[in-house]
Amino acid sequence: MKADTLSPVKSSHPRVRVWRIAGISVLVSFLIVAALFIWLFSIAYSALPEIDGTVAVAGLSGPVRVARDGHGVPTIDANTMDDLFFAQGYVTAEDRLFQMDLMRRAANGELSEIVGEVALKHDRQQRILGIRAAAEKWALVSTPEDGQHFGAYARGVNAYIKSHRDRLPLEFRVLRYSPQPWTLEDSVAIGYQMVETLSTSPKAALNRERILAKIGPELTADLYVNTSWRDHPPTMAPPTSHGAPVRHVPEKTVGAVASSEPVPELLQPWLEPFMQDQPAPLGSNNWVVSGEHTTTGKPLLSNDMHLGHQVPNLWYEAHLHAGDFDVVGVTLPGSPYVLVGHNRRIAWGCTNVEPTVEDSYVETFNGRGQYLTPEGWKSPEVRREVIHVKGKPDVVIDVQVTRHGPIVSDLAPGETRKIALRWTLYDGIRNPFFHVDSAQNWQEFRAALSEFDAPGQNLVYADVDGNIGYQATGKVPIRASGDGSLPVDGSNNAHEWTGYIPSDKLPSVLNPTSGLIATANGRIAPDGYPYSISVEWEAPWRTDRIYGVLASGRKFSSADMLSLEMDVHSELDRFVADKLVYAVDHATKTVSLQAHVAAELLRDWNGQMDANSAAPTIASQGRTELMRLLLEPKLGPAPADGSDSALSWKSYHWMMETAWLENVLLQQPARWLPPEFATYDDMLAAALEEAAKKSPGDISSWKWGHVNSVTIQNPVLGRIPFLRRWTGPGEQSQSGSVYTVKAAGRDYGPSERFTADLSNLDTSTLNVVTGNSGNYLSPYYMDQWNAWYTGSTFVLPFSPSAVENSAAHRLMMRPK
Repeated sequence: MKADTLSPVKSSHPRVRVWRIAGISVLVSFLIVAALFIWLFSIAYSALPEIDGTVAVAGLSGPVRVARDGHGVPTIDANTMDDLFFAQGYVTAEDRLFQMDLMRRAANGELSEIVGEVALKHDRQQRILGIRAAAEKWALVSTPEDGQHFGAYARGVNAYIKSHRDRLPLEFRVLRYSPQPWTLEDSVAIGYQMVETLSTSPKAALNRERILAKIGPELTADLYVNTSWRDHPPTMAPPTSHGAPVRHVPEKTVGAVASSEPVPELLQPWLEPFMQDQPAPLGSNNWVVSGEHTTTGKPLLSNDMHLGHQVPNLWYEAHLHAGDFDVVGVTLPGSPYVLVGHNRRIAWGCTNVEPTVEDSYVETFNGRGQYLTPEGWKSPEVRREVIHVKGKPDVVIDVQVTRHGPIVSDLAPGETRKIALRWTLYDGIRNPFFHVDSAQNWQEFRAALSEFDAPGQNLVYADVDGNIGYQATGKVPIRASGDGSLPVDGSNNAHEWTGYIPSDKLPSVLNPTSGLIATANGRIAPDGYPYSISVEWEAPWRTDRIYGVLASGRKFSSADMLSLEMDVHSELDRFVADKLVYAVDHATKTVSLQAHVAAELLRDWNGQMDANSAAPTIASQGRTELMRLLLEPKLGPAPADGSDSALSWKSYHWMMETAWLENVLLQQPARWLPPEFATYDDMLAAALEEAAKKSPGDISSWKWGHVNSVTIQNPVLGRIPFLRRWTGPGEQSQSGSVYTVKAAGRDYGPSERFTADLSNLDTSTLNVVTGNSGNYLSPYYMDQWNAWYTGSTFVLPFSPSAVENSAAHRLMMRPK
């Protein structure tokens, strides 16, 4: 019996040994992961800034006080301008150093040095465009004042880098490199990168040229429409009514006749906005209402700039104070000054004008490498660029530069001609923001904006005296002929720039009788304007919606301004939905049950692009299928491999493309009706059929929020599995669309939401997307996300008493 009792134990020894080994392996793995986590945590923790007490900083001439509020927003109080901008550089680096370094590398074309070949395409683009080379010439157009301020900012950044070389943000350790000293040119290059982001691409002219050659001038003119009956140029009085087609809400009928209507990789996710072949549909909103329209009797001014998402978010909130210089708002990490915000007397906000400031010149080269000019053959300058690539040999690029600019043909796949880029950036651009931040009235504000060369912006204005205004800015070329919409011959002077639109001739208005001003990247040139500002305005859907709400006759509060910034009504998609429903009801061909179900979901839809609704998905997909049915017979089918090298219906990219679509659906011209359809209703019904087929199942469960989700994540730490949960919001469903006031794309949207209350500046509000800090262990890394996502905001303290009362942390910086 003893032997029988012991034998099972003996036979289980191998199994026990396996379990012991497995247990030890799990324990060792756990200890390794725990040790790695502790190591990462300790590095990240060591990089957190000192925000309380006293710190000695080499380079200051006097003490600087930094008070941070409950969201980590610093008020920097200095005795001199040099110390103020030195401290701005230092404090910004405390919270955003890795982002600043990534941004300067993106601008300069130096990302491959730290991440390898994944960034080589982007770096080649930046080197060919010559962003760094242009930044190095900035001193030729800058004022001594700006040079001093930018230099102080760079010294502040370097003071932080030098004193924290052993406590750098975690991302530097993960990528195994250290930042180089900061230079004045780095700050300028980051600003130039923003100019690049907000400029139209020369590819648009080349693409338009291809389409013109394919379909001829009449259809091309239709496609490249640049006005709409919905436009609201800010210097023209808002219409009391559109005089446009009234919405027809279809009821299901049989045999009705349609009435005619009048015409009216590691960093790959972060790099994608820079590397897209087509520009992202970025835009912005701003508006100002006079005291006549507010509950306080003083103006309210709001601004939300729509840009690509990143973690940390693009803007850094800060309050800068030295003597009478006292300004608060959003700053661009890596550069001094406040870009959008208010001082003691005035407030302002920006949207992009979309001016045409880039021209493509076709240069004629001979076999000796010379190009033809009116004075004969000349040799181009050659700018050698060396790109360091991590783990690979250097890449050398020789960029030819003609009298018009660099040869950029390599940036347009398939282009065999020598295309030179003329760009206002190459003529030198000034920075106006010190004088904007200092302006005390409308006259000083306009004088400062006369130095705002690029990117061309729409600025709305309000002051404590109750005035409101608008001013367009930018160096916009005047051409001997043409408008920049197509490539031109570079061998003669027929298409040369003869000057710029004088700044005092750009659209401007002070205290319009309506008491309302709004812009959202749409047409700003009033009827009869003598100059060409842009060949490609943004479609007017957001502008039209904003004016519609502001002109309602209500008295508005700051909360109402935030509600408008969160508005998700799409008149475009409601218009398309109505057409689709009417078509299904009146189609001459049999329509499937699935299409009928889709039509019923659209029939009573109110146009809200709600995340939990199926109707927005059906309307949006129906619009895409409608575009395909209209364009494919003219431009050809899309290549099976998804490339854009061959001309196809997907080659048509135009910010006013929806205005073209609206024109076609309203006018129903025979030249656009595809031959396989007898009527436009048949085509519209077919578009809805195709859209319904894209549904993954029950069409009523096809929720818009899942189709139009947003993904926001740290470009480096978000790639580490066990950190990802804490380093960014990740993928989230969202309401809104490209065409709603609350712009909502998969990788872009409002980068901030700001409202200035001129009745009491201490009740002004501001929030950014995630938080003010880029250090992921900081309490200010993600503390603003819920407010941004759900539509709430935060008061922005300004007066000395408000700053003191809201201060959560106080730091004194003293000279070392």
